[in-house]
Amino acid sequence: MSMTNPTIRVQSTDFDLTAEIATLTAGRKDIGAVVTFTGLCRDEQGALSALELEHYPGMAEAEMRRIGELAIERFSLVGLTAIHRFGKILPGENIVLVIAAATHRQAAFDGASFVMDFLKTSAPFWKKEHAADGQKGDWVSAKDTDDAARDKWQ
Repeated sequence: MSMTNPTIRVQSTDFDLTAEIATLTAGRKDIGAVVTFTGLCRDEQGALSALELEHYPGMAEAEMRRIGELAIERFSLVGLTAIHRFGKILPGENIVLVIAAATHRQAAFDGASFVMDFLKTSAPFWKKEHAADGQKGDWVSAKDTDDAARDKWQ
């Protein structure tokens, strides 16, 4: 069985969930389950006007690819797409997309969850909040809960 290569992209433009699923599954008869996760920018009860995401070009893609390859191997995924946006993202807009395809549903669920848990903690992305009241925004700190979510896979 040949190794599945993950589709990895870091981009400023939005993504189309339906088109991405169609691309991943086109002509495939071995896929029994597709699990998607889309992370959106929330407005934090009206306090946030935008999130600004920065990344380390080249390194972000390499780390996303490493995480994707680990997920494919660990969960026997037959397809994986991970897209992370950068730049200024408004509340309600997409930030990240993970699509995991497998022969069985549990592997697809676990693969998608694994990828997100590691993207949150390992990929070099930084978020800065822009306040709705015009106050200078702060960089968002890593959360212990994100580390705990990642560590459950050890």
